Amino acid sequence: MPAPHNPLLDRLHPYPFERLRALNAGIQPNPALRPISLGIGEPKHPAPKLIEDALMASLKGLSVYPATAGEPALRESICAWIERRYGLKLDAASQVLPVNGSREALFALAQTVIDPSRPGATVVCPNPFYQIYEGAALLAGAQTAFANSDPARNFAADWSQIDAATWAKTQLLYVCSPGNPTGAVMPLEEWRTLFELSDRYGFVIASDECYSEIYFRDEAPLGGLEAAAKLGRHDYRNLIAFTSLSKRSNVPGLRSGFVAGDAAILKRFLLYRTYHGSAMNPMVQAASIAAWNDEAHVVANREQYRAKFAQVTPVLTPHLHVALPDAGFYLWAQVPANCCGGDDIAFAQGLLAQYNVAVLPGSLLAREAHGVNPGAGRIRLALVAETAECLEAAHRIAAFAQQETRA
Repeated sequence: MPAPHNPLLDRLHPYPFERLRALNAGIQPNPALRPISLGIGEPKHPAPKLIEDALMASLKGLSVYPATAGEPALRESICAWIERRYGLKLDAASQVLPVNGSREALFALAQTVIDPSRPGATVVCPNPFYQIYEGAALLAGAQTAFANSDPARNFAADWSQIDAATWAKTQLLYVCSPGNPTGAVMPLEEWRTLFELSDRYGFVIASDECYSEIYFRDEAPLGGLEAAAKLGRHDYRNLIAFTSLSKRSNVPGLRSGFVAGDAAILKRFLLYRTYHGSAMNPMVQAASIAAWNDEAHVVANREQYRAKFAQVTPVLTPHLHVALPDAGFYLWAQVPANCCGGDDIAFAQGLLAQYNVAVLPGSLLAREAHGVNPGAGRIRLALVAETAECLEAAHRIAAFAQQETRA
């Protein structure tokens, strides 16, 4: 007799990179060119020395068990950063919690707030989307519904695609602003719409904001808590925001971030985490305090991305439909219809075979919904490497696109 297992695991879809490996299994990349990957959104800029120093100075932390709620000094440094960034005063004891990166927290929140015993328990996601949203929903016993991005409206999710009957069954809504992969930032009026829907139907909003500190406009992206405060929602009712140091501070291996918002939800979230075993390593807490307390390295990092995007984007625009995003470190490029038939997978496979550049086909980041896959025909380019490498990749992509384009 086979060992028992959770049947909800059978509902999971293959992760995009797993699907990509399978698609590329028979491809032999051009050996004359060194490999360049723009596929994975893993920051490659150097980690700040102040974070490394804080880690090394806190080795004695290995001898103690950490508290699940984190040290008061860490929660206070997070609150101080929120006040500097958004002008909001949060209670360090009840409205913030440190987490081991936004990924695990985005997953864990679904396990905290979803009641699978309610008929038709639903989680609404933007489409395309960060795949953890769907996995969290399915493993919490819920079903998913998708709102497709609309290229005509700066890739804003079309929430009108979700009908009243679906909203009535919705328990959790994931939003991502700045968006992955689109880079789009949600404006205040879109937040107003979502808050009104949340009030009407009672669902929780999980606002994924891990790209908030990499932006290309003069004005910093609007955050969910900031939007709530502007609209007079100072209790942040049914709203939890997620922020991470991975992109902001180039430390994806640190696994550090925070959640903030509705104190009642965070009280239940802390209870879940106490049993789940999600306490942050004391050394990571010390390094996180150093990171949240310093903004100079964040400004320098942002300027490096701005300079990089300013050089790379013009190389691609004559050959792909692509524009500078609002924020984030991705270009969300459309393959022209007369290039590889506009097929994102064919484009990515041909590019890898002939020019040894890996990119992520957009269709792997989305689900077919409302009769269309909104990622189809697009590729995601993660401009995370140093500028010279990204420029080399851009020139190869341009050469391949020009070669494959039919007049």
